[in-house]
Amino acid sequence: METHISCLFPEILAIIFSYLDVKDKGRVAQVCAAWRDASYHKSVWRGVEAKLHLRRANPSLFPSLQTRGIKKVQILSLRRSLSYVIQGMPHIESLNLCGCFNLTDNGLGHAFVQDIPSLRVLNLSLCKQITDSSLGRIAQYLKNLEVLELGGCSNITNTGLLLIAWGLHRLKSLNLRSCRHVSDVGIGHLSGMTRSAAEGCLSLEKLTLQDCQKLTDLSLKHVSKGLNKLKVLNLSFCGGISDAGMIHLSHMTHLCSLNLRSCDNISDTGIMHLAMGSLRLSGLDVSFCDKIGDQSLAYIAQGLYQLKSLSLCSCHISDDGINRMVRQMHELKTLNIGQCVRITDKGLELIADHLTQLTGIDLYGCTKITKRGLERITQLPCLKVLNLGLWQMTEICYSVKGSSTRLQ
Repeated sequence: METHISCLFPEILAIIFSYLDVKDKGRVAQVCAAWRDASYHKSVWRGVEAKLHLRRANPSLFPSLQTRGIKKVQILSLRRSLSYVIQGMPHIESLNLCGCFNLTDNGLGHAFVQDIPSLRVLNLSLCKQITDSSLGRIAQYLKNLEVLELGGCSNITNTGLLLIAWGLHRLKSLNLRSCRHVSDVGIGHLSGMTRSAAEGCLSLEKLTLQDCQKLTDLSLKHVSKGLNKLKVLNLSFCGGISDAGMIHLSHMTHLCSLNLRSCDNISDTGIMHLAMGSLRLSGLDVSFCDKIGDQSLAYIAQGLYQLKSLSLCSCHISDDGINRMVRQMHELKTLNIGQCVRITDKGLELIADHLTQLTGIDLYGCTKITKRGLERITQLPCLKVLNLGLWQMTEICYSVKGSSTRLQ
């Protein structure tokens, strides 16, 4: 007796369909009635984010999404009222409005008019017309929000952060990239330093403050005192923080990842403070901090030896610094030393001899390395990614000055 795929139970078809990409999930629904019914099973669409252009009325759109169990939506272009989305998907869990430049406080205010307890993730990145007024609405009606993306919302001020600190007590991730008006006062609100007005967002685990130019070491003091659960902190391009601020961060025992990229006032002294504290960092980025030198590598080896990822691009380090670091860094998997022009083949030989767990290394712009050093690096047993410049080497053959080498 011959068997055919059409003989499979709908539950089995649904399992098969769940492995397809989004376009193919839609195509199988057009094959026949049995496949259509199976493809509408909610397990097929679990975790899928619908990407929508809201241009004209489509009465079947949101009922179709609800039938599939889709609860995540990204709006690619918004030419209709946002309330159209909220009304059509009352159990929405994730709403991505990134880049919707025409979204205003008025439009968001008309959409958020009652509690939306299901909404956990809201992305307003690059919605440049959004102001503190919208944050008031969000704090009032989105009490269960866990992720809020405000990167590039340059009209947000400390008042908006006070509103967030007042209403969003379950927030775990907050992105304030390039919110140029945010200062130490706003970070104090988030950290619960103004308890009389707002409790603070004390459950925060990830905080992005990239390019917030008004922040100083006082912000780091607030963070260290109030945000004890913080795991990821991005301070890249924050020119107002200094070595003294690292003293505050050095005692944040839950902090796993710290980004200090292009923080011009961070030097070897700041790294010393971090290394002497109780940190258990797994990731550290001090790329383009031109006051970081070989002494920092010695401090890292002494107190931050558990790092799995270390970025030192364009720092003033040499083979001597590499020599002082590599013997202690047994867990290091990713090392970025691009544009470190003092590194030579000797440094690469030290890396190849001691950093045996490395899976990726960036050597872009290391002008003093030669074929000999590269051949040593490619012998690392776990190496998968080698970046030498305009292209990235993976598990393929590549040419190095006329010779062919393979990453094993």
